[in-house]
Amino acid sequence: MHGVFYRSATPDEPPLVEVGARIEAGQKICIIEAMKTFIDIAAEAPGVVLAILAENGDEIAAGQALFRIGPAGSS
Repeated sequence: MHGVFYRSATPDEPPLVEVGARIEAGQKICIIEAMKTFIDIAAEAPGVVLAILAENGDEIAAGQALFRIGPAGSS
């Protein structure tokens, strides 16, 4: 979806995930603001965050990769 990428729920809170974090399927990993609506984005599968491909506040396009996530044994 097209919108604005946010790494945390509010500007005062830490990012939801960092590079190197182990995540679970269904875990909230970022928020997208689209048409004044904030949408929680959850991980589809468990793994390790290898890279975050967008900066906080970036405008993103539909289909754009936001994270690189590897299997739980990755680093």
